Amino acid sequence: MRVVIVFLIRKSRPRLDGKAPVYLRFTMDGRRVELSTGIFASKEEWDEVGQKFRGNTSSAQVINAKLNKIRTEIYDIYNQLKSGGDEFDVINIKNKFLKIDIKKDVGILEVFDYYLETMLAKLKRGYSIETYKHYKSSRNRVAEFIKYRIKRKDYSLDKIDYKFLEAFDQYLKNKYKVHQNTAWNYHKHFRRVLNLAISLDYIEKNPYGKYKVALEPTHREFLTPDELDRIEKLEIEMERLKIVRDLFVFSCYTGLSYADMTKLSKSHLQTGTDGKEWIVIDRSKTNTRCRIPILMKAAEILKIYEDYPTVYDTSRVLPRLTNQKLNSYLKELGDMCKIRKSITMHMARHTFATTVTLSNGVPIETVSKILGHTSLKTTQIYAKIVDQKISEDMDNLQLRLEENKQKSKGV
Repeated sequence: MRVVIVFLIRKSRPRLDGKAPVYLRFTMDGRRVELSTGIFASKEEWDEVGQKFRGNTSSAQVINAKLNKIRTEIYDIYNQLKSGGDEFDVINIKNKFLKIDIKKDVGILEVFDYYLETMLAKLKRGYSIETYKHYKSSRNRVAEFIKYRIKRKDYSLDKIDYKFLEAFDQYLKNKYKVHQNTAWNYHKHFRRVLNLAISLDYIEKNPYGKYKVALEPTHREFLTPDELDRIEKLEIEMERLKIVRDLFVFSCYTGLSYADMTKLSKSHLQTGTDGKEWIVIDRSKTNTRCRIPILMKAAEILKIYEDYPTVYDTSRVLPRLTNQKLNSYLKELGDMCKIRKSITMHMARHTFATTVTLSNGVPIETVSKILGHTSLKTTQIYAKIVDQKISEDMDNLQLRLEENKQKSKGV
């Protein structure tokens, strides 16, 4: 593939003085473009073979230098585009030569789909299937909104503004009755896709620069030491409830999410440098590696299921149940233990962060590493919950101070 450049005069378009316009023609892969140079020449002045003005007059030299400059610029543009590695044609050369900034009229859903494609290509290498599903859900909400409001299949990126985002927010809250933080997650995904559009040179600014979505403080439900103890000591005859209880308690003492506990296998159980057994696993959600020392209670549960029928002769270390069934049975378990909270598998992770670790003096940085959080800010949400423990510690300190004071008086 190469570009062929020719200069010619249009004899069919002479001026009154008999001179015709000189045109630039460049051809590549059978396609050609012709552009006026703004130069005029008579038949006598123009050398068709040399494609230049005849003679060595100062006027001819200036014009020929201009033609050579045009030829050189076309070759330079061709070489630049070729070295870029992307496909191009004569139209791309023409636009670059004329300095025409042509931006494709790209729709937001087109970029969203591209984002989803890249996520699929990077599954388990930066993205989890759960994250992909969340982004796909956000894409579908945006598509529904465009169809509802604009009656179109897609909407141009450069038309998305503050009013569009505000209308989308109202649509989510009015039609789907979503909580503020759920809406925030939809906006978070939308904002990241628009950032991708900036990287692709489709738009220059992200409209979210002006449109802000507030995130309301959340209350992370967890079990108190007494509630956790009640569940641990509950006498259970039904095997399904016993399995559910054990899986929940195991998560309370490891901090593993349902997704990570489900994929837990013998290969994840490793001996640490301290000679003790650890769980070493990459989180399904963030692909962040977690290194979790196995506490005694978790080790006891692993021992219980070593010879369990659905575990024996497999790489698994625990029985498997769907998250839906687990949460359904956990409600039943909560009723049996007279716990009024709505117990879920995710509550076990919260319980590990608060009741099991932070409340017992484990540094927040250590807890963050065990939980596989990518930011300490996420773990700090749990730190607020342990204010009660701080209060209790200060009360104990006050008692000791008073005791010391009484002793000093008695001396």
